[in-house]
Amino acid sequence: MINLQEEHLQIIYTQAEKTYPEECCGILLGYFSSGKKTVVEIIPTENAWKSDIAADFSHDNLEYSKRKRYAIAPQILLQVQKDAREKNLDIIGFFHSHPDYLAIPSEFDSLCAWQEYSYIIVAVQNGKYNNINSWCLDETHQFQPEIIKNLT
Repeated sequence: MINLQEEHLQIIYTQAEKTYPEECCGILLGYFSSGKKTVVEIIPTENAWKSDIAADFSHDNLEYSKRKRYAIAPQILLQVQKDAREKNLDIIGFFHSHPDYLAIPSEFDSLCAWQEYSYIIVAVQNGKYNNINSWCLDETHQFQPEIIKNLT
């Protein structure tokens, strides 16, 4: 289960609609407690996907763009991690959008995901938020749905 405030969801929806038709992305800061994750802060980031990143995935079609892929720049991820530690928080997950597609993980999402983290995906249809889901990897590296609990 992942706990969020309504304001956190609004930040994700706004970011997803603002970046449409490209994928948005960002980092979820908070803490782990008794098998639950609680979001304290949402950090929207720039989608840093570029063709040179695509080249790192030899199986990936190099024609994919920010419309179907996202990446968070390593230096941004490291800085957010450092800032989180100073606030006694952890990176507990990530979010991104699927423009004109469902809020379910793609094969590429599964390939790049890490266990323990939440992956919130927001579907954006024709520029408007449509649906949101959260996912976690199980021990067999398969995504399983995760309950999103709105704390407001």
